[in-house]
Amino acid sequence: IVNCMAINDDNVLVSGSDNGMLHFWDWKSGHNFHTSETVAQPGSLESEKGIYAMKFDLSGSRLITCEARPRYPNPLTRTRTLTSP
Repeated sequence: IVNCMAINDDNVLVSGSDNGMLHFWDWKSGHNFHTSETVAQPGSLESEKGIYAMKFDLSGSRLITCEARPRYPNPLTRTRTLTSP
């Protein structure tokens, strides 16, 4: 399922999906010239690597994505509790 798309001034269209795939397309020809896959966070399920939003920055050269994170914290992740004096 495609969740989001973004296009820049160079006619590069990018689509992001539930399975963590990014597809880069030439808007004019429809050619898929590059495919990339996100990496699931350690301790998460394969289904938790979806891409939900994306946007090119103002220069059009950098793509910012919003990706899924695991529902539960990774047990190897350290957390710090702040206490007041």
